[in-house]
Amino acid sequence: MIQWIEICHLQDIPSLGALVVTTDWGNIALFRTASDEVLALDDRCPNRGGPLSQGIVHGKVVTCPLHNRKINLTDGQVLAPDKGCTHSYPVKVIEMDKILLWIPN
Repeated sequence: MIQWIEICHLQDIPSLGALVVTTDWGNIALFRTASDEVLALDDRCPNRGGPLSQGIVHGKVVTCPLHNRKINLTDGQVLAPDKGCTHSYPVKVIEMDKILLWIPN
C-alpha cells in the first residue's frame, strides 16, 4: 500500500536547500527550488552514496557534494556524461504550504 504522508511545511525547507526525512527504506531528501517547487529523491548519490541533501541545488538539479555528479530532481537521473539514477518520490504542496510525500507503506 502507498500513502500520502504530511512531512513538513514549505518554510521548513531552506530555499535552494534540502530537508532529510528518515523512513524505513532509508533517508529521503526534500529539495526546494528557487521557485518554491519541492521535489524528493533518495538521499544517496548513485555513484558512491554521497548525501545529496548536502549538495548544491540549481534549477531542478542537485550536484552531489562528493564527486560533482549532477542529478535531475524531477526523475533522479544523473545528467550526461555521467550515468546512474536514484529513486524519486511524488511530492505535493497543499493548503497552508503543507508538504505531502507519497511513500510505500
